[in-house]
Amino acid sequence: MVGNPAKVVIDGHAIETTDNATILEAARAAGIAIPTLCHFADLNDIGACRVCVVEVEGEDRLAASCNTCVQDGMVVRTDTDAVREARTVALQLLLSHHDLNCAYCKRNGTCRFQTLLLDAGLVEWDPTGTFMTEAPSAYPRHLEKGRRAAWPAQAIIQRDENRCVKCGRCIAACERLEDIGVWDFVGSGSRSTVGVRGATTAREAGCVACGQCITHCPTAALTERDDTQKLLDAIADPAKTTVVQIAPATRTSWGVGLGAEDGSLSVERMVAALKALGVDYVFDTCLAADLTIMEEGTELLSGLGSQAPDENGVTWPLFTSCCPAWVKHAKGAHHDVVEHLSTAKSPMMMFGAVAKTWFAENKGIAPADLFSVAIMPCTAKKHEIELPVNAHEDARDMDASLTTRELVRMIQASGIDVNALEDAPLDDPLGTFTGAGVIFGTTGGVMEAALRTAYYVATGELPPPDDFHFAVSPHGAWTEGSFDMKDSAVRCAVVHGLANAGALLDAIRAGVVEYDFVEVMACPSGCAGGGGQPIDGTDRELGLVRGQTLRAIDRDKMPIRYSHENPQIRMLYDEFFGKPCSELAHHLLHTVHMPDDAGAKAKGSR
Repeated sequence: MVGNPAKVVIDGHAIETTDNATILEAARAAGIAIPTLCHFADLNDIGACRVCVVEVEGEDRLAASCNTCVQDGMVVRTDTDAVREARTVALQLLLSHHDLNCAYCKRNGTCRFQTLLLDAGLVEWDPTGTFMTEAPSAYPRHLEKGRRAAWPAQAIIQRDENRCVKCGRCIAACERLEDIGVWDFVGSGSRSTVGVRGATTAREAGCVACGQCITHCPTAALTERDDTQKLLDAIADPAKTTVVQIAPATRTSWGVGLGAEDGSLSVERMVAALKALGVDYVFDTCLAADLTIMEEGTELLSGLGSQAPDENGVTWPLFTSCCPAWVKHAKGAHHDVVEHLSTAKSPMMMFGAVAKTWFAENKGIAPADLFSVAIMPCTAKKHEIELPVNAHEDARDMDASLTTRELVRMIQASGIDVNALEDAPLDDPLGTFTGAGVIFGTTGGVMEAALRTAYYVATGELPPPDDFHFAVSPHGAWTEGSFDMKDSAVRCAVVHGLANAGALLDAIRAGVVEYDFVEVMACPSGCAGGGGQPIDGTDRELGLVRGQTLRAIDRDKMPIRYSHENPQIRMLYDEFFGKPCSELAHHLLHTVHMPDDAGAKAKGSR
């Protein structure tokens, strides 16, 4: 909604804005910094932490700048004695209940609370540089060690209540982005905290392990389960051959935790770092993305024009299945969609199957002796590798999935200086990939990659790779487009965020829209904004920016931009699979989706 013009004065600066802007937004637009903790742009503005309070002339009480709209003629002061005192008290109250063992915290250096405490002078570094301690003037702590029950060690999403600042950002992320609502404020008064809604387990509440609560948490109250020791143990085991695949979106961000800018450290430098850790083989999941396109594209074209209405009269499209959080959500909360999910496994799982079969056989390695690990921008992949969809009864296709953050921690703990490393190439065979595989890591990328190859298969001609344009649907928060495939048109939609996906599904059920192919990603902007990506400690969504990095790589750096032109994909079909969707391909590269009652209690089967 467009607001009316408003002129305000903030710290003596005359600012022209609109009356639907908050004081915080107006101040930031003018380059005036106001500290925040619970605020997250366009997501959480509950004003709970009181860190962003300001003084408004004529008002008796300080105002939370994150949710107070400006008014024409308003005069605001952001740095008065009263404001500084109020912010200090707010931070001291939070500090009194916070585990301040920063040296051993995964968010050390990217914790928003830590930054605010340092800026306010409420804590100081111990002279040894190993501990974070209170300055003499700090508010006395009353943290009762061990007073709270430990979170289950096997849970993918780990919660440490001793580090929770009750900001509500996890609640907002789960509710507004994903429409699940796992988290909520529980208790009252001094005992109020954040917990699982309805006092059930996170799984029963419908958690899909997308990790958005982690990336939106300003502290380390929420983290992923750490599985790095699994890879380190395999590296140390002389009987094991370690194979690591790196996902497309990791290349946009892995250097951030090592002091580099987004996208500045190459894949080849990541290969060198992994080899320095002791990994035997390093491949790129982008190759498996190309393989996914061959299987999913064939599945799409074979089903075009044959969709029949279900018992409720709904004509469903084919849905992508490479996002495990989306698939888990569909199985738990949208049972009528499950049989319309593509049977193609995700690229990670396809590569796992190829590694434990074709690659192991060619290298003379027993599948049980090959330890297969994925570096993913995703926390839900930790769940996906545990699904019973393996090529061998005695060996899982994937043995571990580590987030981008876990990779960074391994490199840091090993003392590896990535700047001193020389780039190293991906291993062959299975080291060649295309631009189509690269853009799998951003929203719309799976769809565009599939259309490039589907158009060629249908018409015998190569389409311009950048010719597939999507427009915002007039019906909701997704994009759509229709593309001619010789004798037919493919009606497509792209949606990211499970809340947006739910709106799209409702529109399909109501007959408002009808599509042939739909891409769904659970995380904002897809894998580039995944729950396993590095966190910069601010209140910005970084996925869209990182996604543009992937598109630039596809557009400007990749000599091959069509999955079907990948020579190693052709080799795999010639030597092993025969053709897309062959009997062997179905056995190794496809799966069967079944509804899951877990999670249905939270939202119900719609």
